[in-house]
Amino acid sequence: MSLQALWSVPLAYPAQVLNSLALVVALAGSWLLFATQRRRQLFKLRMVEGNFQEALMLAARHRVDGFFTRFGALSLALAVTLSWVSTGL
Repeated sequence: MSLQALWSVPLAYPAQVLNSLALVVALAGSWLLFATQRRRQLFKLRMVEGNFQEALMLAARHRVDGFFTRFGALSLALAVTLSWVSTGL
């Protein structure tokens, strides 16, 4: 398949390409939020078990967890916006 024929596919269906991009961004953002929530649950479990040394090491990641949560929520908002824009094409 030539490059010109390959380029004609996104030009013929721009809404589907944009919606596919929104799906990829949404999957990445939701996976990031899920992983962050799982890490927070492990932190709480280790605190209950009394394993304070590992809990302190995980407590140092608290700022990183906040960043990941904000970045995941932002990517989900971007995915919704991209999907909304693709309906107008």
